[in-house]
Amino acid sequence: MKIVTIHVAKTHLSRLIEKACSGEEVVIARGDQPVVKLVPVAKRAPKRKFGALKGKVALGDDFFRPLPRAALDAWEK
Repeated sequence: MKIVTIHVAKTHLSRLIEKACSGEEVVIARGDQPVVKLVPVAKRAPKRKFGALKGKVALGDDFFRPLPRAALDAWEK
């Protein structure tokens, strides 16, 4: 873990960002008191594509039939 002061962080921000993006933990301190941690932003998951599973998932003929009473009662307990 690398701890730097605010002054050093302002001076070397680009370098510190590169270190954080490569996995190094960078903490910025005010004097000798740590105040923030510099971390990379998590990558966003790709947007879902409507119909991506079409033809890959099949439902049985009984899928929409009501469950037996014993199965329904098991959910209530």
